[in-house]
Amino acid sequence: MTRRSRFQRKLKEFSDPHLGRRMVRAVAQKAESGGRPLRFMEVCGTHTMAFSRSGLRDLLSGRIDLVSGPGCPVCVTDTADIDAAITLADLEDTVLCTYGDMMRVPGSRTSLAEKQAQGAQIRVVYSAADAVQAAASEPSRRVVFLAVGFETTAPGIALAVRRAAEKDLDNFYVYSVQKVLPPALRALLSDPEVKLDGLMLPGHVATIVGREALDFVAGEFDMPAVVAGFEPVDMLHGLDVLVDMALAGEAAVENAYPRAVRERGNRAARGVMRQYFAPQAALWRGLGKIPESGLTLQEDYHLWDASALLPADEAVQGGDPPPGCSCGEVLRGKMLPPECPLFASGCRPEDPVGPCMVSSEGACAAYYRYHREEY
Repeated sequence: MTRRSRFQRKLKEFSDPHLGRRMVRAVAQKAESGGRPLRFMEVCGTHTMAFSRSGLRDLLSGRIDLVSGPGCPVCVTDTADIDAAITLADLEDTVLCTYGDMMRVPGSRTSLAEKQAQGAQIRVVYSAADAVQAAASEPSRRVVFLAVGFETTAPGIALAVRRAAEKDLDNFYVYSVQKVLPPALRALLSDPEVKLDGLMLPGHVATIVGREALDFVAGEFDMPAVVAGFEPVDMLHGLDVLVDMALAGEAAVENAYPRAVRERGNRAARGVMRQYFAPQAALWRGLGKIPESGLTLQEDYHLWDASALLPADEAVQGGDPPPGCSCGEVLRGKMLPPECPLFASGCRPEDPVGPCMVSSEGACAAYYRYHREEY
């Protein structure tokens, strides 16, 4: 059996429906013994979609109530940053490269998709490396990459800047609205209105930063937390660990995803992030401006920073949410998507009002696709 075959066989075990059903019954029975529903937040947007797609959210409802958090990078991108990206796309001889999920996120006046339809040079790419290639093949144009994501994507974007520097490309730029998760978790858990019994933390972020970097959740906030993977058995194992801690009144950050996550994460990835990026304050939809929660290019690489291309009077300030949109409340776990007055009526995937309905990891998109008949 080849290494690839062994990996595929092992991965299949984590989505085994028979094992999953047994684990659902065991976890639900254990949670029920607490006498009230346990309220856990799945911080990561990938978990949000996976819980809904697998049916686990419905199967555990009433014993474990799951709420979404600020772990979808598209969803937490502030309206003002969308407006800034649109301004960059309007510049003469400029191509804006972006991930597909960002195209339909509404700014204060329009979206990137609408600007593209009007003739702006906006292209969907799969990686920052694609944008570097575009800059190399079109030297007469500026190519701006809209860098969105968390610690998971930042190392790849850093390597794209390295490649641009090696190629001596003076027409490649990065507009960074990248974010790091720990400061946002601190802001979230400092809100007295946020009532939770535990957190499920994103496995891919922890793969980069390591489990140790998330210890503050228990140490500073006395909150149990678990790092979990994304297959149904992974998530049920994570929930089982959380239930045990919540019922025992214990607070720790446990690693339930050891095949990917190490105590100190990926040293090489963290090193390249530190080389090319420095922390800066960032705007988060629903959470406001959080110090040192964003990433900007280090001074040595400022020549590739697209912020310098923005007009002087285009300082990025926090944008107001669209009227009636409750995306911010959903991202803080204060509201379920169907509780938003626009859900499935004024706001639908084909005509979204807020980014939580646009993103493939958005909570509103997950509820619209898998749960809207229940409300």
